[in-house]
Amino acid sequence: MAMQHILLLVFIASILHAASSTSSNSTIDGTTVTAYDILEQNNLPRGLLPLGVESYVLHEGTIEVTLPGECNFFVPIGGDQYKFRYGSKVGGVIKSGSLTQVYGTRFQAVSEWLGFNTVERVGDQLTIQAQALAKSFPASAFANSPKCS
Repeated sequence: MAMQHILLLVFIASILHAASSTSSNSTIDGTTVTAYDILEQNNLPRGLLPLGVESYVLHEGTIEVTLPGECNFFVPIGGDQYKFRYGSKVGGVIKSGSLTQVYGTRFQAVSEWLGFNTVERVGDQLTIQAQALAKSFPASAFANSPKCS
């Protein structure tokens, strides 16, 4: 299966507790809750995760997502293409508007691959913190999940 957009990535408190038991087949009130739903419930765009999520585990505010394998994808923003790379396991601590302690994700800045550890949404902007670099993107750039190449 294929995946498209970035992190990592990461949900409303009451839903977190109700869905914290297991995987992508979690149900609340008879409705299947996906990892993409968890992102949206926490004011994060679903496109932080690429298409093809196989499963997820949500436990005490920490989410781990399993992808079918390494995933590379581009996010077009303002005429530029930003390349992202996700491992087969990505995750972090999810709270409303943020993912922290993110792992399994990287993006290319100039010619260097940087692992990023925080994604924060403020208004219509997503800021991705990678080591000593912070990059802001419009949240709308992550409205749709990208497809892995």
